[in-house]
Amino acid sequence: MTTSPTLTLSKLSCTKGGRQLFKDLDCTLQAGCWLYVAGANGVGKTSLLRMLCGLAQVESGEILWNNTPIAAQHDSYRQDLCYLGHLNALQESMSVQENLMFTSALGGVALAEQKAKSVLERFGLRGRSQQLVRHLSQGQKRRVALSRLALSPARLWVLDEPYVAMDEAGIQMLSDLIASHLDKGGLAVLTSHQRVPVGAHPAQLLELKAP
Repeated sequence: MTTSPTLTLSKLSCTKGGRQLFKDLDCTLQAGCWLYVAGANGVGKTSLLRMLCGLAQVESGEILWNNTPIAAQHDSYRQDLCYLGHLNALQESMSVQENLMFTSALGGVALAEQKAKSVLERFGLRGRSQQLVRHLSQGQKRRVALSRLALSPARLWVLDEPYVAMDEAGIQMLSDLIASHLDKGGLAVLTSHQRVPVGAHPAQLLELKAP
């Protein structure tokens, strides 16, 4: 990572179903830092993350990437972004390895077979590269989905409940992966019902509350 990216939320507001979820959010996240988005159910945590990913319209305020609105740099911002939501977004009829190679190709990266196997082994999926995703357990599917983070060149990771369906070893593995990403100057924004430490990086807290 040759530059120091910055993510800024400026006077950001969100209304859903005629109800205001949050209003006038201001926050700046620097390289090497992670943002923990907290709050009760229904206050707009997932809505905020969807806005960050360009999956939901910004009603008022701005989201800036490197001091430029994301709407003005759609393609370059998408290349810098890796999003993982509640769903694993895996093709059930494809093998584990095919899923990784397909996702990498979408990001413009040609994934070598050996590298795919190495990452899968790191995530406790050794010997499963040719197995169809539909034959995996929910925990194994989650590990496949998360292994894509290790292959992504994106500098901003947006993670919605990433520890769901993970055992203790998987949780530690993911936390170590996020910490390594931050060590390299990346950024992460996540929601989680579990307060999990991320290496030596303290969380920057953004607590959403109904206005």
